[in-house]
Amino acid sequence: MNLLHHFGNIQNSNMKNLNIKMFIYLIVGLSIIIYLGFLLYSGFESLKTKGFLKPIPKVGSIIFIITIIFSKWLWKWKLFYDWLVPFPNLNGTFRGHINSTWVNPETGERPAPIPCILTIKQSFLKISCIMRTDEMTSYSFNEDFILDKDKQLKQLCYSYDSNPKSNVRDRSPKHSGTIKFSIVDKPLGLGGEYWTERKTTGDINLKFWKKTQLDKYPAKIGRHPVSI
Repeated sequence: MNLLHHFGNIQNSNMKNLNIKMFIYLIVGLSIIIYLGFLLYSGFESLKTKGFLKPIPKVGSIIFIITIIFSKWLWKWKLFYDWLVPFPNLNGTFRGHINSTWVNPETGERPAPIPCILTIKQSFLKISCIMRTDEMTSYSFNEDFILDKDKQLKQLCYSYDSNPKSNVRDRSPKHSGTIKFSIVDKPLGLGGEYWTERKTTGDINLKFWKKTQLDKYPAKIGRHPVSI
């Protein structure tokens, strides 16, 4: 029952794009191999009696443990990427620029590219994204992958709440928005567009920077061009 519940969590998670059919084939294949292993260990003597049913609970327990290990660690292995786990491991910090269509009312011009970082924390069942600039921090919600090989789609989409620093809220109030990134595998990067309830839009281009998930914006990345 626990195993079925765990499978249910996988299917109902943000990672619903998992190749469930292939995953089930692997689980069934492993179950048969493990079961035959028990029979071989007993010298197939159990086939002469009703004891051939005894290994089944043990097989279920082993498969459950393997599933837990897979969802905790093994899904990150490149060995499983694309054919079994279609979403990449994005854990870490990305670095790049935001090109906004916002027009500065004081100058009548758009700002120069805005330096930013995107920190991604990902597990097998969920993903969260925090974007930071010198002026604001945005937190994701409703995250999901859009994956379709036939349509050549490999995207990460999420909505977010943006919290600018208090000293810039006169020109940059709190707001919500949505980002749609296309995922590039080699080298690992994210590129896409965003739009907000303030009716502003823009493009964001990021490259994978480091595995460390930064919890603050590094000053060396650069200040916001409007602040400068």
